[in-house]
Amino acid sequence: MNRTEQLQHFLQQAQGRITPPRTLVSGYLTRVVGLMFEAVGCRAPIGSLCSVESEQGEIQAEVVGFENQISYLMPIDDAEGVVPGARVKPLRQQQMVPLGMELLGRVIDAKGRPLDGKGPIRAQQMTRQKRQTMNPLHRRPVNQPLDVGVNAINALLTVGQGQRMGLFAGSGVGKSVLLGMMTRGTTADVIVVGLIGERGREVKEFIEEILGEEGRQRSVVVASPADQSPLLRLRGCETAAEVAEYFRDQGLKVLLLMDSLTRYAMAQREIALAVGEPPATKGYPPSVFAKLPQLVERAGNGGEGQGSITAFYTVLTEGDDLQDPISDSARAILDGHIVLNRQLADAGHYPAIDVEASISRVMPQVVSDEHMAQAVQVRQWFSQYRRNRDLIAIGAYTRGSDPQIDQAIANYPRVEKFLQQPMKKVMTYDESLVQLQQLVHGQSG
Repeated sequence: MNRTEQLQHFLQQAQGRITPPRTLVSGYLTRVVGLMFEAVGCRAPIGSLCSVESEQGEIQAEVVGFENQISYLMPIDDAEGVVPGARVKPLRQQQMVPLGMELLGRVIDAKGRPLDGKGPIRAQQMTRQKRQTMNPLHRRPVNQPLDVGVNAINALLTVGQGQRMGLFAGSGVGKSVLLGMMTRGTTADVIVVGLIGERGREVKEFIEEILGEEGRQRSVVVASPADQSPLLRLRGCETAAEVAEYFRDQGLKVLLLMDSLTRYAMAQREIALAVGEPPATKGYPPSVFAKLPQLVERAGNGGEGQGSITAFYTVLTEGDDLQDPISDSARAILDGHIVLNRQLADAGHYPAIDVEASISRVMPQVVSDEHMAQAVQVRQWFSQYRRNRDLIAIGAYTRGSDPQIDQAIANYPRVEKFLQQPMKKVMTYDESLVQLQQLVHGQSG
């Protein structure tokens, strides 16, 4: 470039016609409060990574907000050893997630690093973690059922390929066991499991005992335990969604099991409150309710030539209250919900699915009219009996007073047997339909 060209180049810069190359400007820490670092002097966009000096070496932090000249960072690693005035340097590289068929059978963390001790993952491609937005008009409609291997769901709460379902329950009611049953019994090509905010012991138990060796062969497990930073827990959900999207784009049927959506919301709440966002609904800032649909909408059917992501998101109900903010918001953005009942679990009824309180919104589009009518009949028997159970138990109900209740009393033992299923047993979709037909027509199954 000669002198004349250089002068023209500088003149264009001065007039704002071209953007000068971005330079990395380091800063320093001025304040550390709780989970949040405050730094001045560094220029880095939201979502970018920075390295922060500490006595144990450099640690990574992510920019989550700014105010005037102050940048707010949240550490990804342990913040022990950070001193006042520590140097903060923006990083050019972004966190890359490995994607490829080599992920099958592996357990990775939120950053895509292997946790199973089987060596590095030599994936077909590495991609920067990002949220993909799909034109809703490009998605194929949900019109095909997906076999999940669970009798009660296949027959009475049929799930369609590309549907997003919520699994609502309190603690200790059997959510993880039900997820394991679905991983072993589903006809999906690939299962992606996100274990977010779980105890470390539960992660290993789920992989070894509930998922099993057979289930692991076609599964990818993304684990981000409760002792990790809220950023990693948030990123763990996004990594699981990213992996599921990759397999969907290869034309495969994917079953995405996310445990749990509530802990994703809690991680975002921790970050938002630390930045200074005001709480809105029962301590949850508005950004929580903005991020939930962004995550859920990543699942679903793809376009022509692509596969599908059928997703189950577990939602922890505080004190078995289905009206808490996260439960209420999740019901509004999901395509149905399955409620696990503590009373059924306490009575030894597993899986403890309350078919009266559960619904699949796409079931009418994926099953025949005959199947739908039979499912409605069984649900009515279940509901009639449970609503009048106390009267029946104390002998206050007289047979013949109501033909519908009489029918419910006569059929309830068979309905209860139909809805129960051993953890290791798999019921195919066709077997579930045969048993449903036998139940409705009074035949012994």
